[in-house]
Amino acid sequence: MKTKMHKPQTTSIEKKVDAVVVGAGFSGLYMIYKLRKMGLSVIGFEAGDDVGGTWYWNRYPGARCDADSVEYSYSFSEDLQQEWNWTERFATQPEILKYINHVADRFDLRKEFQFNTRVTSTHFNEDRNQWKTVTDKSQRITSKYCIMATGCLSTWSIPKFKGLENFKGETYHTGNWPHDGVDFSGKKVGIIGTGSSGIQSIPVIAKEAKELLVFQRTPNFTVPAKNAQLTEAYKKEVKETYAEIRDKARKSAAGGSTVNFSPTPMNEYLEDERTSKMQDVWDLGGAQFLGVFGDVLTSQETNDVLVQFVHEKIKQTVIDPETAKLLTPKDYPLGTKRICVDTDYWETFNRDNVTLIDVKAAPIEEVTSTGLKTNSESYDFDILVFATGFDAMTGALSKIDIQGPNGSLKEKWTAGPRMYLGLMATGFPNLFTITGPGSPSVLSNMMTSIEQHVEWIADCITHMEEDNFEKIEPQQQAEDAWVHHVNDVAHQTLYVKGNSWYLGANIPGKPRVFMPYVGGVGNYRIKCDEVAANGYEGFELSRNMSLTKNKAV
Repeated sequence: MKTKMHKPQTTSIEKKVDAVVVGAGFSGLYMIYKLRKMGLSVIGFEAGDDVGGTWYWNRYPGARCDADSVEYSYSFSEDLQQEWNWTERFATQPEILKYINHVADRFDLRKEFQFNTRVTSTHFNEDRNQWKTVTDKSQRITSKYCIMATGCLSTWSIPKFKGLENFKGETYHTGNWPHDGVDFSGKKVGIIGTGSSGIQSIPVIAKEAKELLVFQRTPNFTVPAKNAQLTEAYKKEVKETYAEIRDKARKSAAGGSTVNFSPTPMNEYLEDERTSKMQDVWDLGGAQFLGVFGDVLTSQETNDVLVQFVHEKIKQTVIDPETAKLLTPKDYPLGTKRICVDTDYWETFNRDNVTLIDVKAAPIEEVTSTGLKTNSESYDFDILVFATGFDAMTGALSKIDIQGPNGSLKEKWTAGPRMYLGLMATGFPNLFTITGPGSPSVLSNMMTSIEQHVEWIADCITHMEEDNFEKIEPQQQAEDAWVHHVNDVAHQTLYVKGNSWYLGANIPGKPRVFMPYVGGVGNYRIKCDEVAANGYEGFELSRNMSLTKNKAV
């Protein structure tokens, strides 16, 4: 699918608006929609040349959502829900991008954005209670509110391999894929990384390439998607029950209703019942395998049973025993790194043109002009694909020079991100972050979490405007208490045993802090609602120079 190209709208060098929104993905579009309905003046900035966010950049072969498409969508408009028709259970990147474009057109949202424009800095002026945002086009925008809709997985990362600049072939990163695609036919391809984007793209590339070399450091747990076309009867049923579906999703742990997570721990089942239940959920497909028992991520014993089940599936699927062994994750509990959802991933390693190379046993030493060299062998190829992931959750924010009255956000986060509810950080008044660190975000259906955050922010701004408040920011003790709670809840689970990007472990030098909130979407929503109902408890609001202090949580 080819996206419409849009010229950036003309914006004066100096401009004043009520709110600046950074990012034109799902978060940014909905935020603009809400602010505009509130009657506020707003401008959005987007580095790409059109809307889409994650789905604008991630166009790699096989890219698709791992949440059910009927719920990976907006719920704010009943007309939108009824008129849009998803075609597959797990929508592909082109279909999701088509949906985002439809939303932008339907609500005329593009006119509020300036595309092909990066925000380089935003500084808070304490005397005027304003943010001054500067772009790479040398524009300076002043606003009362600044809202970061920059996404959790939007800053792609390539390891600093020695000699990378010497490679004479083509290089690509899955997170910044050419819009016109890549022709692999007749080519020898090397791909580094077997996380989610690698697991989705490897089967597709293997069908086209002459030869595919897969360089794997750590094998990942993956479950079959069991993807299928949606029947007309199913789509009709969903549309008739959307209200119930959305309500269930908002109250759930993971932000979805079609994924059923059992509350029953494994030890309440007989052994043969356990195997039968695991097989049934496996056959249903998708990430709900993580919820087959209620204690998969809190009990090592239960997790070990699931791990053994998956190990057996790998042995049954992969013909070569040594390859099967390399594909078998052993060093961390299932689900503590992002579980992947695939189509024919293990089966792909039965192809004659696919070779798996273990770069944990033989690390990559350098990239050469014709390929790469490990400490035991050299490999040549025509195309090098990096499926090496993202600087997750904080990467996009760290690339912007964000300065509050007492210093930068990057300095504040030197030892790891600190926020209250994942929405705001102490020392940065009127700066909101959608699905930031300390919120469920990447551990949930992102659409459910995005809508909840946008609506909370919109309600907060409405409260400020109606009651004539000029500033809001978290009180230090409230932020400290929430950070402590997020870490305490995480350490009651197995999540902290996985050396994952949830902890920032994929980025050299990044502090190891568990970033998302594991307490569940429903519980988190209750907490946010309580905070607002109690007069924005834990926040400090001010009118003019007189501060009205609310008791911290």
